[in-house]
Amino acid sequence: MQIKKIIATIFFFAAILTATAQTTTLYPTNWWINMKWNKVQILVHGSGEKFNSQNVTISYPGVTLTKVSRLDNPNYYALDVNIAATAKPGIVKINFTGNGKTTTVEWPLNKRRDGNGKKFAQGVTSSDLVYLLMPDRFSNGDESNDRIAGMRDQSLNRDSMYDRHGGDLQGVINHLDYLQDMGVTTVWMTPVLENDMPNRTEHGYAITDHYKVDPRFGGNDAYKKLSDAVHQRGMKLIQDAVYNHVGLYHFTVVDKPTKDWLHEWPSYTQTTYKDQVLFDPYAAPSQVKQMSDGWFTQQMPDMNQSNPYVANFLIQNAIWSVEEFGVDGWRIDTYIYNDLPFMNRCNKALTDEYPCITMFGETWVHGVPNQSYFCQNNVNTSFKSNLQATTDFQLLFYGIQVAMNEKFGWTEGVNKLYTTAAQDFLYKDPMRQVIFLDNHDLPRFYSVVKEDMQKYKMALSWLLTFRGVPQMYYGMEDGMTGFTNPDGLVRSDFAGGWKNDPSNKFTAAGRTKKEDSIFVHIKTLANFRKGSSAIKTGKIMQYTPDDGLYVYFRYDANQTVMCAMNTGDNDKEIDLDKQYTERTAGFKGAIDILNGVLRGKKFKVPAKEMYVLELKK
Repeated sequence: MQIKKIIATIFFFAAILTATAQTTTLYPTNWWINMKWNKVQILVHGSGEKFNSQNVTISYPGVTLTKVSRLDNPNYYALDVNIAATAKPGIVKINFTGNGKTTTVEWPLNKRRDGNGKKFAQGVTSSDLVYLLMPDRFSNGDESNDRIAGMRDQSLNRDSMYDRHGGDLQGVINHLDYLQDMGVTTVWMTPVLENDMPNRTEHGYAITDHYKVDPRFGGNDAYKKLSDAVHQRGMKLIQDAVYNHVGLYHFTVVDKPTKDWLHEWPSYTQTTYKDQVLFDPYAAPSQVKQMSDGWFTQQMPDMNQSNPYVANFLIQNAIWSVEEFGVDGWRIDTYIYNDLPFMNRCNKALTDEYPCITMFGETWVHGVPNQSYFCQNNVNTSFKSNLQATTDFQLLFYGIQVAMNEKFGWTEGVNKLYTTAAQDFLYKDPMRQVIFLDNHDLPRFYSVVKEDMQKYKMALSWLLTFRGVPQMYYGMEDGMTGFTNPDGLVRSDFAGGWKNDPSNKFTAAGRTKKEDSIFVHIKTLANFRKGSSAIKTGKIMQYTPDDGLYVYFRYDANQTVMCAMNTGDNDKEIDLDKQYTERTAGFKGAIDILNGVLRGKKFKVPAKEMYVLELKK
């Protein structure tokens, strides 16, 4: 189906709606005094004959209207305003005058959050443990918002993997104590902004309004309540940002502000998903264009970030979200499909405003050189990304997965994990890389290792002790299973998140013995790492694997942690006086973190087990 026909159909229904809804809406909906981004471009969306032919004035101390742009679509203005350092909080009144009539629209100018970014926008670092969850599938804390009248998706059926299930932000708030007890320091949720699409709204990646938290999650107030609850516990909040595309029913798709607001083609054109063309010195320009400008899916139009109005709309929304909701970090969806120079501008705008904020991008690519291209790196290329880090698919696909599932060989098995980690020289700061075993788009790792508990616990031990920022996916602490054919199979509800669930995995009583052993394994290591300077901020030294035994150390001046992963079929003996002496000299023994057993200088690591040992003098 042609893109223009798809959008034309939506335009028809939009015309019916706007005929009865004569409103004027401002984006951003408000701003703050004392911001570094003090030159704000307000996108004004209205309706009515010759809407943007009216005269516009602003009269407010310290706020100056510097430019009025009448966009291609007569339903839009872009107003450039300058907010002086002398401006005070209050209501800025924007006056629209035409045909002898004046309409006034209020634009709040607020005082900034306490701390100006010091109590929020803290950044997420290797000291943290991130927990990724899907709000719709985690817990239903407020049944009153399960369905919202007027929204396109009225489904509510937990027996269907593609319908809504009713989880919300109050459900997350209700279980923050559970997360903190487990050792989690940071909550990352799939997007919470409005997805007013006809179906498949459970994942959140088809945004229809950047300034509204989905009311089925509880709306803006619930998100602020969650942010406050997280920070009161000393925890952090990551927002999932989507710049590349929007939902087909986003207001700027239904009623485009400019002719080139989107990347449009004569007929539907999907991205090639081939990241290589972006750095390939021999790439054909037509393939570069299709990779970057093609649509992600038919339901997700591609934003034209080279359009200055689009760029300002997205950058300002990013700043607005951090200030409005108190976000600490930023996960950027489908990073490689964005206009990369635009992303550099957006990243810089956030760090200019919030120097400690951190950002990591989803880079589902294959190869460490490919992945490093999209973040700060040590590679001499014509384009240099300023993104701090990426989601480390390489350590997953070519590291821990094969380490658990392949027999040991010169280049096989755990040797691939070692080899992939050895390529960290490409990154400016590999400690910022986000490592993980699974997520909402990938097979559950417990299924990947064929529900082998020994392999699963080895992988969990690696996740919680290796370099970088570890990220869990909800339910992995209970051994949830599932493959991604289809993807709904890895997005099951967390048992106990709904009041009539037959079991409650949030409690030890609700878990089976097997499930509780996984939970305790994670909790023990996660809470140990909270107090471990070596793991959180220390250096790493790894040794080449020997017959399936892979040993690495996390260390600093105060602590040394030895991690010994035996992927082989036989026990492996370690002698601290003869092996790994760069790191073991001077130590007389070690304490096993998982069970408290004191081990001497000689010990055996059983087959298919991983020891995490704190060395003692």
